[in-house]
Amino acid sequence: MSIKTRIAAAALAALAVTGSIVSTTSSAEAKQPGWVWGVGAGIATAAVVGSAIAASNDPYYHGYHRCGWVAQYNAFGQYVGRVRTCY
Repeated sequence: MSIKTRIAAAALAALAVTGSIVSTTSSAEAKQPGWVWGVGAGIATAAVVGSAIAASNDPYYHGYHRCGWVAQYNAFGQYVGRVRTCY
């Protein structure tokens, strides 16, 4: 797991814990939605940004990015094609 993915996972976990605490400690009252829309927009934005960070997980190791084509064989040792691998 990359550091970006770990940060995104930790932020999502903190957001989930905060949301569960807020939802269980507040009483149910009928009132106009004020700051609730802002919190909802913040959660949606955090989800979009977190997904973008997790999707851009490039395998960089110590500043080097090595990719190449490697032969792929089945269980019987027969050549079935090539696959791109990064190491």
